[in-house]
Amino acid sequence: MDKRRQRILPYIDDSLVLRVALPRRATSSFWHTGASGMPCPPEPDTLNPQTLFDAQHQRSRHATPPSLAERHDRLARVVRLLDEHTTALTNAVQADFGIRGGRLTEIADLFVLRAMLGDLRRHLARWSRPQRVRTPLYLMPGRGHIQRQPLGVVGVIGPWNYPLQLTLGPAATALAAGNRVMLKPSEITPRTSALLAELVARHFAPDEFTVVQGGADVAAEFAALPFDHLFFTGSTAVGRKVAEAAARNLTPTTLELGGKSPCIVDASCTDFEGAALKIAHGKLLNGGQTCIAPDYVLLPRGREAAFTQAYRAAVARLFPQLQGNPDYAAIITERHQARLQDLLDEARAGGAQVEDVGPPDGEGEGAATRQLRPSLVFGATPAMRLLQEEIFGPILPVLPCDDAPQAIAHINAAPRPLALYWFGTDSAARDAVLRGTVSGGVTVNDTLIHITHERLPFGGVGDSGLGAYHGETGFLRFTHQKAVFVQSRWAAGQLLYPPYGARFDRMMGWIRKLL
Repeated sequence: MDKRRQRILPYIDDSLVLRVALPRRATSSFWHTGASGMPCPPEPDTLNPQTLFDAQHQRSRHATPPSLAERHDRLARVVRLLDEHTTALTNAVQADFGIRGGRLTEIADLFVLRAMLGDLRRHLARWSRPQRVRTPLYLMPGRGHIQRQPLGVVGVIGPWNYPLQLTLGPAATALAAGNRVMLKPSEITPRTSALLAELVARHFAPDEFTVVQGGADVAAEFAALPFDHLFFTGSTAVGRKVAEAAARNLTPTTLELGGKSPCIVDASCTDFEGAALKIAHGKLLNGGQTCIAPDYVLLPRGREAAFTQAYRAAVARLFPQLQGNPDYAAIITERHQARLQDLLDEARAGGAQVEDVGPPDGEGEGAATRQLRPSLVFGATPAMRLLQEEIFGPILPVLPCDDAPQAIAHINAAPRPLALYWFGTDSAARDAVLRGTVSGGVTVNDTLIHITHERLPFGGVGDSGLGAYHGETGFLRFTHQKAVFVQSRWAAGQLLYPPYGARFDRMMGWIRKLL
């Protein structure tokens, strides 16, 4: 372990015991030394958000900004945290969900997170350099550049649905930009949050990177801290409250929210089976609890039966068995499951047709495991909650459309979505949708994939979010781009000083010709 000392950290979950590496660099005066001579975390009464923020804020204002080597070291520690404790982390996620296999967490959380970390480490040196800019002729021979600096202290409030990717991802990006980070993970995944707190505390000093645990009251206190930037992932309703709290401190925010992401199956789509498979995968990944999951399908009128058949076959291919299947995640809590059941009950009561499209095994037995069976809903009306609220579950309304303009009009009549999906072969029809709609991101002839492309910014627009991250976009989100102009000793600017007269008029006439 690179001669690093180790200590044993007990983690109470089916008698799981983890060995956690404690890096030498992860110490500071904020920690005290225990009887064993090892650095120990502060006492619990010093771990309130305000105290932790004060320590980070003081260091960010008085310590030398971290060097490129220090930033690389912090990213390496995040990688080491993941690599050395993958099993423990996936077990904690499984325990929080009830059913969510390690392979699902690997592809849905850790794969995207590791790709993000790899991209940050590869490009960090280039992104951190001062950026030369061209100087206009009238300011020569002076020169200008943009100096990229850390903002200071960044707060990250993470969600429960992808409790590793959507917490450590923005946190690592902020660390790469040279910031100090406070992370508030969700109380709905308490085991994962507790384990993250323990592991981060043993790989980082509290004034570098720390985790704050607690419920809604702690989250409210956290959001009210005067961060240099606050990053939130969650629902639009909570996002409004976070933005309101941040505004009192003039704290800039990034809000990664959600909404009703449409999926258009164009009349030119000839591969119904392939489209249905990709739609089912995007919809049912993580039990439908994905912010960019297809929320509803806009389908050419008259193709409902064909789509139902293709979607049912796709579900059977992806999940030959539902109950107890670790690949098919449980709904996170009974309260969330009850909400989804209420959406279905209201739709049925209002005359909608609900089609159970799951495999025949264990029909009606999902209550005990919270594995809600996938369904298609036809005939839903705009007044139903199913078409008003983000679904966040394995329920997919199907809305027939007469043509592409009608689909575009339907999308534009609603708040702007986080994602949009389009299936077809007609490039003109595709481009009409891309021009005629506004969404956070788009994947053509697939679902979800745009979030995995590190060169593409990820974020929402309007009700679905504010700001974007991933790749260099994310690095710049947590960076202050300071304008620097270095004047030459031969500068002619004094020719424009008062008193104004004929000389001034001649100079301005010359400058106007250059503009």
